[in-house]
Amino acid sequence: MLQIDDLKVTLGGRDILHGISLQVRPGEVVAICGPNGAGKSTLLRAALGEVPAQGRVTLNGQDLRQGKPQALARLRAVLPQDTQAAFPFTVAEIVAMGQDAGDFAPEPGLVRRALAEVGLDHLADASIQTLSGGERQRAHLARALAQVWQPVGPQGARWLFLDEPVASLDLGHQLFVMRLMRRYADAGGGVVAVMHDLNLTAMFADRIAFVIGGRIAACGPPDAVLDPGLLERAYGCRIAMNTAPASGPWFVPQAAQAG
Repeated sequence: MLQIDDLKVTLGGRDILHGISLQVRPGEVVAICGPNGAGKSTLLRAALGEVPAQGRVTLNGQDLRQGKPQALARLRAVLPQDTQAAFPFTVAEIVAMGQDAGDFAPEPGLVRRALAEVGLDHLADASIQTLSGGERQRAHLARALAQVWQPVGPQGARWLFLDEPVASLDLGHQLFVMRLMRRYADAGGGVVAVMHDLNLTAMFADRIAFVIGGRIAACGPPDAVLDPGLLERAYGCRIAMNTAPASGPWFVPQAAQAG
């Protein structure tokens, strides 16, 4: 289980997170949603120990912000919002870095299998710097997958922490990646993802932690959290909620509010 207790972050003299608490169980896809500047990415990074924070964060009983990097790398993989490669590594070499960081370094053929999972096996030998933004994003997702390839290991569930994993992707690849996240959780792993697309979130997430102003304004299943009143307050525009067969609620912004 991921356990976040009373997480507080102050950066540049400004309070960013105000005592956030959250539990995520193995087998769940939990989306962190909210408007720009709400603290979503900061929450993810603070939980991972990447920014100074007060509070306590444990993953499978281990303190995430005090554990040894090598031990934590076997337990969780991270896909940042923006990842740049400074050198012209091949796509396969990028994915191999993830494989080497986890428990699966000796496993032959894993790089190709991870690339196939994200639909990039045909670009294994291409330079990462020649890829489009969406292709690079999927390559780094394959790197994260190779690090925690089996969703459950000797220490319990393994975890994917993803910051806007579909932001650069076309519609087809967005669905491709969301289904991959869903399969990983269904196999016993845990997935925590910062998401902007509420419609994809409603389709695939088990629960949503909706953040406004550095606080969780609502947390629960999509149909309970995605309330038009909450969304209008968060995004500053009128929201129309619709229901499509077998997919749950979906939303269309109607008009910006004056003033």
